[in-house]
Amino acid sequence: DAPLVFNDKNLETSWRPENSSGKFYGPTRLREAFYRSRNLVSIRLLKSMGIKPTLKHITKFGFNERDLPKDLSLALGSAGITPIDVAAGYAMIANGGHYIEPYLVTHIENSKGETLYKSDPYVVCDKICMVEKNAAEEENDASTEDGLTKESFKPAPRIADARAVFILHSMMKDVIKKGTGRRASALKRSDIGGKTGTTNDQKDAWFSGFNTEVATSVWVGFDNPETLGRREYGSRAALPIWMDFMKDALADTPAAHLAQPEGIISVKINAKTGLRTSYAEQTLFEYFRNENKPEEERATPPSLDQFVTTPSESTARPEDIF
Repeated sequence: DAPLVFNDKNLETSWRPENSSGKFYGPTRLREAFYRSRNLVSIRLLKSMGIKPTLKHITKFGFNERDLPKDLSLALGSAGITPIDVAAGYAMIANGGHYIEPYLVTHIENSKGETLYKSDPYVVCDKICMVEKNAAEEENDASTEDGLTKESFKPAPRIADARAVFILHSMMKDVIKKGTGRRASALKRSDIGGKTGTTNDQKDAWFSGFNTEVATSVWVGFDNPETLGRREYGSRAALPIWMDFMKDALADTPAAHLAQPEGIISVKINAKTGLRTSYAEQTLFEYFRNENKPEEERATPPSLDQFVTTPSESTARPEDIF
């Protein structure tokens, strides 16, 4: 989390993205950067991943690539996306990485009660559910004398690695436990996660969050964009609305956590370096995919200087950005 300056001779000014606080915090683990909304870390992450591969992955969540900027501002939420599309995207994170499509009408009947239309949505289905579905279809194929059949459904296809989604799920819970969305801890639920969002000059404020059963997105802004007011961030303008709704939506329902998939391990790491450790003063447990388990820390902890981006590394060519 260090300053970044992007120079382009085709632009009149340089781009100097900042955190909302205007401060820089140095080496930062990705989880912490996420729940604290550190913009500079997000930009570096996107730059290392590449714009094209990122856009290719994002479109799996139902977004139209034409609506997404093809530059590093994508990391800061510069795309103009409708609330229903944002909610649908979050629902796919909430359900563990399965594709769904939002729909507004479940069915239409005429005056005689006859069904004229019935929606056919994707349904998230685990292994047990698929066994039951296949058994029901076999029963339908046999056909009964009265012609009655059990309803079938479209199982939602998987669009993301279950392990990666599980880790992201965990990170989004930390947004509420100790990050920009911690006000929502007043709901006293251990199963909710989410993310705040605020555009430049506080013209748009967002909070989107979920448990595994309900995903909700709240946007606050004007039809003709103008500032909502000083310090009207997502955590202040949108989150209270989200909390009011989710308090009722989740009332009297049990905690709904995402099951930990196979291939995930919990490792004790040095809170400063992110390396595996058994002796560091500040340690914590972090989730990793098996193949991404960090290296064991040396007897002499490495200098943090190696994690700081030098000026030459923080300068990108125009073709890298646009």
